[in-house]
Amino acid sequence: MNILTEEQQCDLVKRGFTRRSFGRIAAMMGAGAAAMPFFNEPALAQLSKVDAGPDAVLINANENPLGPCKEAREAAHSMIAHGGRYRYSESDRVQKILAEQEGVKPNYVRIHAGSSGPLHQAVLAFTSPTRPFVTGDPGYEAGERAARFIDSKVIRVPLLKDKGYAHDVKAMAAASPNAGLIYLCNPNNPTGTLTPRSEIDWLVANKPKGAVVMIDEAYTHISGAPFCSDLVAADKDVVILRTFSKIYGMAGLRAGAAIARPDLLEKVSGFSSTMMPITGMAAASASLDAKYVVPERRKLMADVRENVFEFMEKGKYTYVPSVSNCFMVDVKRPGREIINAMAKENVYIGRVWPSWPTYVRVTVGTQEEMDKFKAAFRKVMA
Repeated sequence: MNILTEEQQCDLVKRGFTRRSFGRIAAMMGAGAAAMPFFNEPALAQLSKVDAGPDAVLINANENPLGPCKEAREAAHSMIAHGGRYRYSESDRVQKILAEQEGVKPNYVRIHAGSSGPLHQAVLAFTSPTRPFVTGDPGYEAGERAARFIDSKVIRVPLLKDKGYAHDVKAMAAASPNAGLIYLCNPNNPTGTLTPRSEIDWLVANKPKGAVVMIDEAYTHISGAPFCSDLVAADKDVVILRTFSKIYGMAGLRAGAAIARPDLLEKVSGFSSTMMPITGMAAASASLDAKYVVPERRKLMADVRENVFEFMEKGKYTYVPSVSNCFMVDVKRPGREIINAMAKENVYIGRVWPSWPTYVRVTVGTQEEMDKFKAAFRKVMA
């Protein structure tokens, strides 16, 4: 049974897809890209599902070990009693609060169970074999893998080493005159590096006609950098992704949003729609209302991060300075060797990106976790 409508099939053919691609596109729509094992976050974080004991240090998946704030935990717990109802009003409440805080109309916000869904759906909506997906390299691979899966063209643009590994927005804009979706994670995953707002503004103003700029703000709270909601309020060709998985510590509860013009949101949502988990929605609303959470956690994360960087400097290890909750370390040998060696020390770190084969990603955990990381890292690098 084909779940693609006739209108969708016609649109896909116009964008350069062959009918051979329809089966994979329908698979993404039916299963939901977040459920597909080759490009969802748990699969990409190769060690996030490990046979590790309760005393293991898990700093591999950019999770926030603090978990939800007190108010969010209480809200989610209270919502369990209503688990027999759909409670659509819970996601409506998140939409209303987020729209107010971001200075956009409510219909410019679409609530999702995390941000992976709208990322994959935007790939379906805006890319094709003739409308490339443009991304930084190294960068978060989920969108790229989704694009390759449906036979969309992918263009990787190396980060700028001489500018603190910011995105090369000039090269991204020039990558293809027919670009469909230009994806920019800021701060970037895996490097934790920041692209200045002025560069983002330039990209939005100078992108190819018809292209959509997707700004993934999963880690922006942590960096303290300015959000780009005003670009959406100004009706630019921009889709912003937000998640509650990072600074709000809700990776397992699932809550996120896409912020964009209603016409862009309609194109994205046309490929999937699902019920939101009411516990996640209740926790998301409570998190947004708890104004102390972001500044308090931002400082805590920064303090632990800077402590680790002092260790890196003292040990003369080569690393990329980050403003996020992860950073990259050059271990001067195939990264997988160090990942395996660290696992033997009961410390699980992140993965390797093909373009940087000797670098590994490390998530910033609690101070106690990072102290254990430092001891293990010093041992395996000796």
